[in-house]
Amino acid sequence: MENLIAFLNQNSGALTVVFTGFVTLATVVYAALTVILVAETRKLRQAQTEPRIEITVDALDFAVNIVRLCVRNIGEGPAKNVKFEPAVIDGGELAEILLEEFLSPNFFRTGLRYFGPGQYRFSGYTQTHKDFEAKASSALCFKVTYESVTGKKYVEEIVVDMAELRGRYQLGKPNLYSIAKSMEKIQKDLHHITTGFKRIKVDGYDSDDREREEKEREEWRREAAAELEHHNK
Repeated sequence: MENLIAFLNQNSGALTVVFTGFVTLATVVYAALTVILVAETRKLRQAQTEPRIEITVDALDFAVNIVRLCVRNIGEGPAKNVKFEPAVIDGGELAEILLEEFLSPNFFRTGLRYFGPGQYRFSGYTQTHKDFEAKASSALCFKVTYESVTGKKYVEEIVVDMAELRGRYQLGKPNLYSIAKSMEKIQKDLHHITTGFKRIKVDGYDSDDREREEKEREEWRREAAAELEHHNK
């Protein structure tokens, strides 16, 4: 113990320098981690207020030959002052006609002042059983400008390739659509019954009916036997 105390007393200056170096290094590392944490927090806060617009090709559940565009805000924050600048990339004159069909809703021309997270809008529709190959060969582009609630501006060019339609098919009707149609029919039938428009048909059949039928059959057998006997004479 005395030797250790003597060693510390003799090398106190050097130990102080080493300890100071460790403290300085720890301080630098702590400051760097703080800077990284602040940057990540800023990115996370920005992501929570950042909008993101997507445009996809969407077919109706009950009719895959009827196609429209779905404009959706998939971001975590609302988009403000959304503007659209559509154009044809490929497909020629028929692609121009297709684009006009999609642009029938007015919001493509006037824009959207507020587009909340998770909200979506549909374009006009087109029927792909008419000029399918030409429509499937079309490519459209939408230049979309918008801004977040913090004032950050975004400019994106979204390409819609109609070739996604190739190979699409549907077997039967979707379950939700079939259930909805069945519920609609049940509701209509119940309404007709309660309003007297249609009445439930009930066939009553009891023991008296069975006895009457049995007597009729027995009478028919006697008449048939008598007639047969008459012919045999």
